[in-house]
Amino acid sequence: MGGLLLSASVILMPPSAMAATPKRAVMTASGADADFIALREASLRGDTGDSGRLAARLADYPIQSYVEYYRMYPRLVSAPEGEIRNFLSRYDGTAIADRLRNDWLLMLGRARDWRVFDEQYPLFVLNDDTQVKCYALSSRVAKGEYVVKAARELLVQPKNYGEACTDLISRLYQNKQFNETDLWHQVRIAVEYGNFSAARRIAYQIDVSERQLMPAIDKPGIIVERGAAGSRATKELFIIALGRLAKDHRDRAERALHKALFRLSHEEQAQAWAQLALPASLVLSKDAVSFWRKSWDSTLSPDGYHWRVRAALRDGDWPMVARAIDSMPSEMQKEAVWTYWRARAHQAAHHTEIANKLLQSIATQHTFYGFLAAEELGQKLAVPPRPQPPTAEEMAEAAANTGFRHSLKFFELELRFEGNREWNWQLRKLNERQLLAAGEFARQSEVLDRMVTTADRAKSEIDFSQRFPTPHDDIMNAAVQPLGLDKAWVYGLMRQESRFVKAARSNVGASGLMQIMPATAHYVARKIGMSGFSLSGLNDIRTNITLGTQYLNMVLGSLGGSQTLATAAYNAGPSRPRLWRSTLDKPVEGAIFAETIPFSETRGYVKNVLANATCYAALFDSKAPSLKSRLGVVSPREAMLSELGDLP
Repeated sequence: MGGLLLSASVILMPPSAMAATPKRAVMTASGADADFIALREASLRGDTGDSGRLAARLADYPIQSYVEYYRMYPRLVSAPEGEIRNFLSRYDGTAIADRLRNDWLLMLGRARDWRVFDEQYPLFVLNDDTQVKCYALSSRVAKGEYVVKAARELLVQPKNYGEACTDLISRLYQNKQFNETDLWHQVRIAVEYGNFSAARRIAYQIDVSERQLMPAIDKPGIIVERGAAGSRATKELFIIALGRLAKDHRDRAERALHKALFRLSHEEQAQAWAQLALPASLVLSKDAVSFWRKSWDSTLSPDGYHWRVRAALRDGDWPMVARAIDSMPSEMQKEAVWTYWRARAHQAAHHTEIANKLLQSIATQHTFYGFLAAEELGQKLAVPPRPQPPTAEEMAEAAANTGFRHSLKFFELELRFEGNREWNWQLRKLNERQLLAAGEFARQSEVLDRMVTTADRAKSEIDFSQRFPTPHDDIMNAAVQPLGLDKAWVYGLMRQESRFVKAARSNVGASGLMQIMPATAHYVARKIGMSGFSLSGLNDIRTNITLGTQYLNMVLGSLGGSQTLATAAYNAGPSRPRLWRSTLDKPVEGAIFAETIPFSETRGYVKNVLANATCYAALFDSKAPSLKSRLGVVSPREAMLSELGDLP
């Protein structure tokens, strides 16, 4: 999580930091707790007067470091350096000190105070803020260092750029470390990811005005019709406009490209075909793979590299899968997903030794692709032996951990963002036995989501009962047995949905353990004849599990019993998996279908849920189905929405 952006006149905060205090916390907190919540809100809205007044009333509050942080934050731009250093010194090694250092580094970078920035940057422990990283490279450029490799590796996600990263791009161009090709690539990916302000600032460096750039974004048809004759800027804007036009009018964009090909170099042609290929991939068009085959000499965004492989997977073109992965940046190739699919491509080419070596490199990972790799090697998932329980001394150490105590206090106030940050910060410092004890402490404290997160960190002291808990098993059995639902699958879904936080609420209004939307809850309650249901009862455990399992069963039945499709439907709605399935022209294995789901959230969700379900199944029954059999095969079917009935 990155820090907050500060300037003398305005405070800009990322959405996670600005998350509103839960209404229930505001209503139920009293005394000092109510003052603390009010202090947090005053600080985040930049109210120095209320922040100072409220902080003065909280001199004995148990989370004093946060009281001081919230008092200082709205006046950080004017706070004496000594006051900032004093806070960092007194709370050295804490999560909130690292957060303040993040904020300060952003200020120092904006002020170009490289002397203090360079002193503080190595002390920034999380180092998870892209803008701070951009400032760090700008500092090195200012000293005359050559940072092109590091810059190209960093500058791949324009959504996180902000002022710091566009300024770095400008500096690199002015210092002749980036050339015009680098800047046009940055303009293209900024447009692709919807950061048009960054695209404008970068384009300005190569003498392309807003009046030239914005029509390619807002009125791409006009720019495409003008063709690609003229300067490099004209051709680059034509290519950008092609990608924008192809989102809604792919045939028109393709015709325009064919007309303009003779005016484009080989590299420009490849880039243009890539601009058509990505939007075609995102709607699972059969044209996508042919477009990607003409794109080999293009420089792509991360999404572009990923979807070139996915298009080849859907087409069953294993040589292209291998070539597309080989074309990726080296660090990307090492990710488990692409290691697995590269191994499968080698299997298809009968390169068994190479394939097995790749599979072995990820087969021990308790992840979706780790499990699939192990299966390819003929290995079956086995529940690891349960480690020796934590000793009384180990449990006492966990209970005495200041960060854990702070975390529990934040959970009491329903400030989960701060509570999770404090808990996770402590995990960085723990050895295997300490992680085991921390997980057990979380269980005893009834924060099962932190137990799961803690247990997931373990490498050797692995307790599956912590990683894959089964709370409310009596209620779950009563819900799934009459329906004949796979309990392992339901628990796997619940683990992904809420991490067993009973009062979990998503930003779109889904509630409870199974994260049920209000409209869905009313629909299911009516269908099953649940009398007296009201949304106020949606966080009741029995009600939530009953409604969630009933809906999951309805979705499963409407999708032919496929857990892969039904899991996708639970996340994205029932109509979308049918639509995605209808784009197939032949059956594909479930893993390929899952990897080629167009929605990134749903794609990750399906993989996580089914991997979770495989682990739960192993806990429940040593002869449980494998992940590959659970995924099954997805066959093409017509997307007849009438088959859905009135499922929401």
